[in-house]
Amino acid sequence: MVRPVQPRRLRRQLGSVGGSASSELEAFTYFLRRECQLSDNTVAAYRRDMRRFLRWAKSQKGSPPSMDVRQLADYVAWLHSRSLAPASIARHVVSLRMYYRFLQLDGRVRDNPAELLGSQTLWKKIPEVIPPRLIDRFLRAPRPRDPFPLRDRALLELLYATGCRASEVSHLEVRNVHLKERYCLCEGKGNKQRILPLGAAARHAIAEYLNGERGSLAAKAASPPPWLLLSKSGRRLRREAIWEIVRKYARRAGLPKRVSPHTLRHSFATHMLAGGADLREVQELLGHASIATTQIYTHVDTSRLQRVHRSCHPRA
Repeated sequence: MVRPVQPRRLRRQLGSVGGSASSELEAFTYFLRRECQLSDNTVAAYRRDMRRFLRWAKSQKGSPPSMDVRQLADYVAWLHSRSLAPASIARHVVSLRMYYRFLQLDGRVRDNPAELLGSQTLWKKIPEVIPPRLIDRFLRAPRPRDPFPLRDRALLELLYATGCRASEVSHLEVRNVHLKERYCLCEGKGNKQRILPLGAAARHAIAEYLNGERGSLAAKAASPPPWLLLSKSGRRLRREAIWEIVRKYARRAGLPKRVSPHTLRHSFATHMLAGGADLREVQELLGHASIATTQIYTHVDTSRLQRVHRSCHPRA
């Protein structure tokens, strides 16, 4: 949750923010990181969005503090014309709202015109999932001839077993993986921790990796690395590398090119609901702040909806 900040205090911390677009971006970044306490990934995404918006505003010969909701709607229309994904457009709208809140707190605007833009739910789309019949083929895609098959198998099993985001798996530390107790402790957005069960397949894959490849990978680091998943140089396996690994094995398994770590998260949630899990339980496992975010998965599993309808509707 964003903590309230008094305008005078914010101006005192930032100093003068008038001037170049770069200084404006730095001030906005400070606001996101220090005042809103957002994660590094979220701050980076909002910063990219705002760089694009400031370039657009300059091309329109407009000043952001003087723009109204019609001009901001033109910007959203321009984003659509660039063929951005619905989720990306939705995030750009949230970035705009945060930016104008920053301008409010800095005393440069009185109202937040971005609040009048349509809800981000207008751009939501039903996520794609991997059918259960193809999951096993995908998880078994790493082969002995691959550079690090044990690590990669552990990664894939962990993503599907927990529904974690790529960034969460990237930062997962060995001390937070409890194989005997069958769970791991994950730190998500806003530094919120959640306990996630580990199934037998995931525990087995992680144990094989810990007893095999991880030792040689860790030996390449200057000091003992705390993270579970390591790169070939013994460093933390970065989010970008995780995306590349997932796409590599998705291609090998004959899955669509657009499969990503988030596809495994979508698949986890959808398959849990299909198996009879309660929506609130899935919300807790995914670490969603709002159940409305989790609710989109109820639109994916039509078979479950049909079963519920048949068992509950008097004229089914």
